[in-house]
Amino acid sequence: MGQKRYFLRDFTEVLEMVEGEIDTVVDLFGGSGLLSHTAKRVLPGCRVIYNDFDRYVDRLAAVEQTNEILRVIKDRLTGLEPNQRLTDWQRADVLAIVADYEKRLGYVDILTIGRSVLFSGKWVTSLDELRKHTMYNRVRPGAYQCDGYLDGLEIVHMDYRKLFERERGNSRSLFVLDPPYLTTENGMYENYWKLTDYLNVLRLLKGTKYVYFTSDKSQIVELCQWLAAEYREAAPMWGAEVRQRTNTLNYQAKFNDMMITRL
Repeated sequence: MGQKRYFLRDFTEVLEMVEGEIDTVVDLFGGSGLLSHTAKRVLPGCRVIYNDFDRYVDRLAAVEQTNEILRVIKDRLTGLEPNQRLTDWQRADVLAIVADYEKRLGYVDILTIGRSVLFSGKWVTSLDELRKHTMYNRVRPGAYQCDGYLDGLEIVHMDYRKLFERERGNSRSLFVLDPPYLTTENGMYENYWKLTDYLNVLRLLKGTKYVYFTSDKSQIVELCQWLAAEYREAAPMWGAEVRQRTNTLNYQAKFNDMMITRL
């Protein structure tokens, strides 16, 4: 549940800087495919590998179904002000709609549906989780469109370590790393993303061109600064450029996102 859309201008600048110097972009933690999509748009002549480990393609394939569900929910909430809390019966009605579609079709994009009825910053991955939350009328106008979104990408569904090993021999590759936030849910990877997982990712930075995304929640940058002071050139992220921005999820939650590059 990252905020990489806020870094698209910076990411685009970095891609333009390496144009002609690289022939491959490897998006190791592909997520929603936003960074891969942007890379292919900026560098159409490059091979762009989108590692869709969490199978976001399934959500894209169901976009028309998702639009239909949201239209039904929006119709049921006619007259309710945007962002207003749902009454118990309205909440029950929304849950019944989602349950009916899930029963009939076997799949519902709960993440997207949840974004339309949950408070900003909250998200769920199953109907059972959705049942536990207070709901609000946050259904957006219009419909989602994804035509051509993944055009031109090489889509794989691999453990990031195996993909890195496959591509590391190409010196003209740019690796894009956007690992899960520390101690948070991490999609298809087991359990939680722990400090050891973060440290293992840092091994991939040695001797590669990279764009690495993180936040101050992880304190990984402070760790790397300490390592740089102790071990200089041998430390991860030695000589890298850090770009930072503050993101506000809601009135209670703020954090600093970082984009770290070494080209």
